[in-house]
Amino acid sequence: MSPTRETPQGWSLRGKVAVVTGAARGIGHKTVHMLHSRGARIVASDLNEAVHALAGDDVATLTGDVAEEETARRTIALANERFGGLDILVNNAGRTMNKPLIDMSLADWEGIMAINARGTFLHAREALRRMITGGGGVIVNVASLVSVVGMKDLAAYAASKGAIAQLTKVIAVEYGDRSVRANAVAPGVVETDILEGIVEDSRAKLASYGPVHPIGRVAQPADIAEIIAFLAAPASGFMTGALVMADGGYTAL
Repeated sequence: MSPTRETPQGWSLRGKVAVVTGAARGIGHKTVHMLHSRGARIVASDLNEAVHALAGDDVATLTGDVAEEETARRTIALANERFGGLDILVNNAGRTMNKPLIDMSLADWEGIMAINARGTFLHAREALRRMITGGGGVIVNVASLVSVVGMKDLAAYAASKGAIAQLTKVIAVEYGDRSVRANAVAPGVVETDILEGIVEDSRAKLASYGPVHPIGRVAQPADIAEIIAFLAAPASGFMTGALVMADGGYTAL
């Protein structure tokens, strides 16, 4: 991976240090490549050992459970030790569950909330501590369409993503005067392997939801990575506390 020289100044991330969680696949994987192509040096983390395939001179990798405090601390410390600071945090790691509420166990609920909501909180907290002492920064959280609309069989996932949307707003309000911006992107259906092990032929299942989006298709990971890169860049410098709907027009219906 090599930085692209044609990147407009307002979109350039040259000299910036970013952390991307959930980087081994899907949106996180594309985000690492996109941020790096615009000049950022990156710490890429994931529970999956496959994340180490991203390692290079300007990309450091580590494995760990985002729901654990020690993982958040190690991740932010690695950004500081390897690249000298932290400018951007992308909280992307997440997991879903398709199950009716009355069939859901306490462990089901807490497992989703731990990864999605607690993991976002822990990494944001550790990043903020570094950003405040380092002169500011940007946090981009990956929420979801179901942060704002209800869908059956997604109680825990929707609640966790709603929590992320609200946490984003609070960060923006609490730390705007410390030169920290926080925004969230709310994707509609994205063709990834997030449903792997939950349904058969998971990518085809996700792609089948294309017609319910006015744009006529589901998103690809690169579609969402582009928005994350914009929210991380100086070009979005007056945006904070926003929930950016990237849902192919679903909430316009």
